Amino acid sequence: MTSNVPFCVPPLTGGVPDAVVKVLDSRWLTTGPETAAFEQEFADYLGAAHVVAVASCTSALELSLRAMGLPAGSPVLTPSLTFCGAINAILHAGHRPVFVDIDEETLVPSPETVAAAAARVKPAAMILQNQGGYPVDVPALTEAAGLDRSRVVEDAAHGPGAARGGAPVGSSSYAACFSFYATKNMPIGEGGAVATSDEEFADRVRAMRLHGMSKDSWKRYLPGGSWRYDVKAVGLKANMTDVQATIGRAQIQSLPGWQEEREQIVARYDEALAGVSGVVLPQRNSLDGVRHAWHLYQVRVKDRDAVGDELQAAGIGTSVHFIPANQLTAYKEIVGADECARVPVTDRVGEELLSLPLYPGLTADDQDRVVAALAEAMRTRAMRTRS
Repeated sequence: MTSNVPFCVPPLTGGVPDAVVKVLDSRWLTTGPETAAFEQEFADYLGAAHVVAVASCTSALELSLRAMGLPAGSPVLTPSLTFCGAINAILHAGHRPVFVDIDEETLVPSPETVAAAAARVKPAAMILQNQGGYPVDVPALTEAAGLDRSRVVEDAAHGPGAARGGAPVGSSSYAACFSFYATKNMPIGEGGAVATSDEEFADRVRAMRLHGMSKDSWKRYLPGGSWRYDVKAVGLKANMTDVQATIGRAQIQSLPGWQEEREQIVARYDEALAGVSGVVLPQRNSLDGVRHAWHLYQVRVKDRDAVGDELQAAGIGTSVHFIPANQLTAYKEIVGADECARVPVTDRVGEELLSLPLYPGLTADDQDRVVAALAEAMRTRAMRTRS
């Protein structure tokens, strides 16, 4: 019997087990020297001035909003086509999400959709997501929102490896938030980071990731350190551990090669699916200096749920990114029906998106199985439509 093709198999660098054992042997398991080294190495990879490692991308988003010091209940623009964690971050920071519609081709907000949302409210801040790995044009969207760059958070959970204008995503952002979840381009298992060009902002996030304490335990318990600390702002318990950080340090070494492999897999999908009727391929890199991270390979198909079920029956793992936030019960109750009706393109496109397997190590034979199963599902649907 042919084995299944899972939606994702996280790649692991060969040096990970030894690195973890080394940290375990050190007996320093929480935030410490490995976390500091990881922050510097990830900053070097991005070309960013500062990186603060945290527990997750969701906590990175919330910490970034908290560190901005916005008035309670401030309106924050966000695409509705995003993970629920991004909406929760706005709410947990004490603010109000305002939904922004997307461009149908790129699946990210456009200057026009941002301007339309900003016209309804006077936004205090904005979160922008690199959907699937497509790098948003942060300066253009910041201008469209009428905001200063210090009030814009870039959700780069899908972003490592992406670039715009030749500059890596996160290299010059005021606040770019990354994810190291198990399915992401650089998997650690859990974890996140905030990259920023502003030293003062980095210091605020660094303190707030550990309750707002002025010194973490590593600094307090170093030789000559003091147990005394202050809390100047209320924070979260959202620090990264040295066990996570040492995995991240090993994984960074393989990230460039993994990104090249992702691009090769995407090129094979593009070629193989180009002639499959009813399948809309993902957004293209039509602009000079734009490099897609290819975290996801999102196709669009009619009758998406039924197509996904047929692929599952054929042993092909798929996923959906995402159920639009405006369609989820809790957010409908919080923001109201009128606000949830403001994103018609998101509602329409969101019913068609289907993410196919894409990860380093996905073999050509497995890709052929994915393509064959999708083509058969589309043929079956076309036959039923004709009959």
